[in-house]
Amino acid sequence: MSQLREVQFAPIDAPLREDVSRLGHLIGEILVDQEGPDLLALLEKIRKLAIARREGTAELKELSSGLSALQLPTVESLTRAFGVYFQSVNVAERLHRVRRRQDYQRAGASPQPGGLHAILLALKEDGVSAEQVTALLSELVIEPVFTAHPTEATRRTVLEKEHSVVSALMDIVEKRLTPRESKAINERLRNELSAAWQTSEQSGQRPTVADELNHVSFYLTDVLYNIVPAYFEELEEALRLVYGLEIEIPMHLRFALWVGGDMDGNPNVGAQTISDTLHKLRARALMLYRQDVQQLSLSLSQSIERVAVDPLVLERLAHYRILVPKAAKSLNSRHDDMPYRQLLRLIAARLALSEKGQAPGYRSEQEFAADLELIGQSLAQNRGAHAGLTEVRRLQRRLACFGMHFARLDQRQDSRVHAQALAELLTDPAWPKRSSTERADVLREVLTHKRKLRRPVGDPAHSVVAVFKTLALERERCGAAALGPYIISMNRDVADVLSVLALAECGARGSAADVDVVPLFETVEDLRAATGVLRELFADSYYREHLARRGDQQMVMLGYSDSSKDGGLIASRWALQRAQVELMELAQHAGVKLTFFHGRGGSISRGGGRTERAIVAAPRGSVQGRLRLTEQGEVIHRKYGMPALAIRNLEQATAAVLRATLRPRPAEPREQRWREMIAVMAAAGTQSYRDLVYHTEGFIDYFRLATPIDVIERMRIGSRPSRRGGGGLESLRAIPWVFGWSQTRCSLSAWYGVGTGLQAGIEQFGIEAVREMTRDWAFFDTLVDDIEMVLAKSDIDIAGVYSELAGAPLHNA
Repeated sequence: MSQLREVQFAPIDAPLREDVSRLGHLIGEILVDQEGPDLLALLEKIRKLAIARREGTAELKELSSGLSALQLPTVESLTRAFGVYFQSVNVAERLHRVRRRQDYQRAGASPQPGGLHAILLALKEDGVSAEQVTALLSELVIEPVFTAHPTEATRRTVLEKEHSVVSALMDIVEKRLTPRESKAINERLRNELSAAWQTSEQSGQRPTVADELNHVSFYLTDVLYNIVPAYFEELEEALRLVYGLEIEIPMHLRFALWVGGDMDGNPNVGAQTISDTLHKLRARALMLYRQDVQQLSLSLSQSIERVAVDPLVLERLAHYRILVPKAAKSLNSRHDDMPYRQLLRLIAARLALSEKGQAPGYRSEQEFAADLELIGQSLAQNRGAHAGLTEVRRLQRRLACFGMHFARLDQRQDSRVHAQALAELLTDPAWPKRSSTERADVLREVLTHKRKLRRPVGDPAHSVVAVFKTLALERERCGAAALGPYIISMNRDVADVLSVLALAECGARGSAADVDVVPLFETVEDLRAATGVLRELFADSYYREHLARRGDQQMVMLGYSDSSKDGGLIASRWALQRAQVELMELAQHAGVKLTFFHGRGGSISRGGGRTERAIVAAPRGSVQGRLRLTEQGEVIHRKYGMPALAIRNLEQATAAVLRATLRPRPAEPREQRWREMIAVMAAAGTQSYRDLVYHTEGFIDYFRLATPIDVIERMRIGSRPSRRGGGGLESLRAIPWVFGWSQTRCSLSAWYGVGTGLQAGIEQFGIEAVREMTRDWAFFDTLVDDIEMVLAKSDIDIAGVYSELAGAPLHNA
């Protein structure tokens, strides 16, 4: 703003202060230019009142009385102005994190804490050998899973404008500018911010699944595709500096999507969107590879008169001239002495044909990889290490990470939909109400071909079977690597898992063997029952044969959002922790390699928080070199919105996995006692939480009146409904539940019941015992830190004003 209040920054954060000031002044000038000086003056008045209220020198009523008199168009402009300002401050903060990373790299005295170099140094000091590190790298898997999110629907256009702002600010940071250059960059900033002001953040139309894919793809195409080679180069450099290793690191990084495959509660997702999404992802990957190959063709201009070339390159070039004759005719004969350039242009032609699905395009990732490896080997053998080999290796890294599919597409559906489909296919209307044992027995008969399913006639049977037919078809077209696991939400028993295999058999004979079935345990009750479900599955002869065909690997997804909505934060976190401990012990006993898939959201009550801290706080032995977690909405933007931050986020996650796997926390004899303590706290907290949320008459009416949930449900910012059908709190998704409370600054979904739980623990075990647990148990320490952060962001006075919207009887209840 034009009159920014002085904020105290630490000396190290002085550049951040300059960026905030620069952007604030620019936004103030833009508001005057676009809306007139009155809006800026009003905004400054409200801002100062809000600051005074927070500092205790003004009452909330002074602020609210001024706001209540404003007309709706003015309110809208004010809201947008504050939004633009705070978004710009967030950009400046993220840019400052990039700057701090660069400062560490320039200084070189000590590595940045939490990064790969720092963790490898710590591991070496702890006695971890180079052989142990390399052995783990061969099994390591880091897989972020991007999901659509109804509270983060910023247009791709706006994201691109933000990138332009970041680029301009980086130019200021990194270059010694002349006055003329500085003025030009300021004008760039003004133009981008002005255009952003004139652009709606969201369309008036509800986004389609294709729109959501376009949004998420921004991070894949514009950020992650570019930084993957740099991430591996950072890891290679750290290994060289710490252990003296010069090795080629196996590809352990991959990405997955739910957009286009998440059918749970979304009638807009099904067989067609799965097929469309897979083909769009493939087309984008091929397009990016083609662009890189074309750029390589310009770089690799070596002439055979100047340097030797592997004869196999010349043979491949001659073969491709015959294979793609039309493209060969367009080659410039003046470049016939440049075999790499000519071959790469013909490779680009094959990639273009692959995009169109035409022969003789590449039939597989391996064919394209073989061409790149041939060129790379020739360069390595003929003095090309510093004449293009690095660029070839970078493209090879991208291909190894993204394949021809770009990102794996997970599928998810509610177990109740499967049950409804099977009721028709088995001609048994009572099927959903039958016991787990009854259903499992019948499904085993289906899977062993002792009983047949009828052909589907109506929905949901027809649409469910169509999905499995599509999966079988696309597995052949796009390859198995394009398809992620099939996730069963609201999985409650063994029959829910066997149902997916039976439906896969119905969709295409034999396809069940190719499906990785992942039960998702979401509520507190389901998390408690998870061990029993997996124990029965591992004891089932048919399912064990299925697992054997899948390498004896089982993935289990843990739901953070619904468990918190179900029983409060302490009960949710403890149920998740206990489930991991029990499932890990069960899997080890059964000889199954278990991977936990963490369904984390952005807010604390949905499992949000720093990924590296969550990994450290996980049960000992539960990580085992594998990390798979959901990344949603604003979390995606915060972690992957800038290239340098994307690298830093991947580094921190990988470093934490290395640490947790190679040097987990020592066995703690006090942990059994702590588990007893947290169980008492969880029980008391759950009782308090459920008494209010589920058992207090009129509470749901209060929630609907005192929060903007009705507005959230009507907003056209997500392709799926806010409910899983039906009414009541149980059917409301966790995202709008949490979002509603966060808008009121109450954040009840995160902290309610926690105080009761802590008090119960203190009363039964004593304050010193709870303090000891907080100090020495990473799991509980992380929980307490998260609660503190939520409480710091809450504002009970503002929440009180929202509460008055419910009316006197409910507000005073």
